[in-house]
Amino acid sequence: MPVLNDNLRGALFMMGAMFAFTVNDTIIKWVGVNMSLPQLLAIRGTITTLILFVAAMSVGAFRQPIERRDAWLISARAACEVAAAYFFLTALLRMDLAIATAILLVLPLSVALCAALFFKEPLGWRRMLAILIGFCGMLLIVKPGPNGITVEAWLALAAVACVTARDLIARRITKKTHSLAPALAGAFGVGLSGYVAMAGQDWVPVSLPDMIALTGSAVMVGIAYACSVGAMRVGEVAFVVPFRYTSLVWALVLGYVVFGEWPDWLSLLGAGILVATGLFTIYRETQTRKAQPKAART
Repeated sequence: MPVLNDNLRGALFMMGAMFAFTVNDTIIKWVGVNMSLPQLLAIRGTITTLILFVAAMSVGAFRQPIERRDAWLISARAACEVAAAYFFLTALLRMDLAIATAILLVLPLSVALCAALFFKEPLGWRRMLAILIGFCGMLLIVKPGPNGITVEAWLALAAVACVTARDLIARRITKKTHSLAPALAGAFGVGLSGYVAMAGQDWVPVSLPDMIALTGSAVMVGIAYACSVGAMRVGEVAFVVPFRYTSLVWALVLGYVVFGEWPDWLSLLGAGILVATGLFTIYRETQTRKAQPKAART
């Protein structure tokens, strides 16, 4: 019974994280019409960094010194975070919220594929087939036309590549390093990049509603980070991770309510294929990990 309770708590944490991330994206899309993306990221990054710094200090995240190898990995992860933020948010400002979110659903598939290619992690034919089908679903979303894939879709796919690299790098960071350390470095990097990009440019006066919105965005990012960590630590990974796909539900609801957006049926079909293949990939990975200890005992 305690395991079930932990899993339910983990699922709630994961759904909360996806809700917070989607609310953040909604706020950014709404505020993004009033100021440049670098200024927006500079302001939000500053607030998010302060929130995560206070959280890290309160839990003693830096009581133990970070190993040099982990420091390099954290820096590389932060660089990927910066690139992903610019690619995804630039795409988000130009396309529907649900479409941009749906493209990100390819992440579990891209991570599994790259982990097999670069880290030699096992990848059976069933998961390989699921990945191929999932990429076909992605094509239904991006809809390549006579002139190829749109710039917005390429930007979103570039964000997927950066987040894939970020997650693979995160796997190499030792467990001695607190999870808030890379999160703090990423937030700091995104904010700093905004200030660098704004060098020599005029800052647009920020209205009170926009500042409140950006503060809310930063708070949502902090909540999302905390819930993501809580989800992975409280529940079983195989039970918790599938709830990551609730982000599409939140994106559909918020996109319709706030912006009056609704995807066409091909995009919804592609998103459904990505969800199904992603869930199957997670299931097969769990089954493979369960089978490995049994094989070792025999």
